[in-house]
Amino acid sequence: MSDVVRRVDTGGPWEESIGYSRAVELPNGLVLVSGCTSVVNGVIDAGTPYEQALNAFGVALDALKKVGLGREHVVRTRMYLTHARDVDDVGRAHKELFGTVRPAASMLIVAGFIDPSLVVEVEVEAYRPADTGGAVQ
Repeated sequence: MSDVVRRVDTGGPWEESIGYSRAVELPNGLVLVSGCTSVVNGVIDAGTPYEQALNAFGVALDALKKVGLGREHVVRTRMYLTHARDVDDVGRAHKELFGTVRPAASMLIVAGFIDPSLVVEVEVEAYRPADTGGAVQ
């Protein structure tokens, strides 16, 4: 494993203006994916809470793909919602994607996000076991 911290940018609309990376891979194999929302090709896709959750997790999984990891490597998820009424819909999306992986997970109710049409934001953490080799481009 390298001693270098690897940073992944995906061209998201706020990465440059706020100054963050979509994902950061640490030398110990841990990959942290920043908060992801339902932004598809730079445009907010404000569908249902279920659709927003699927889109947001899709953004996170795409970031993991850039370092050669997949959903099977996910060890923790965090789901932030603006309304408690959306818990079941967001939970259903989470189960569809991670039901067989069963990462540690948190679901929190928050006041709001950077755009009021967004009702879900997610974070993902993954782990690269030492035997999987280096990152893949």
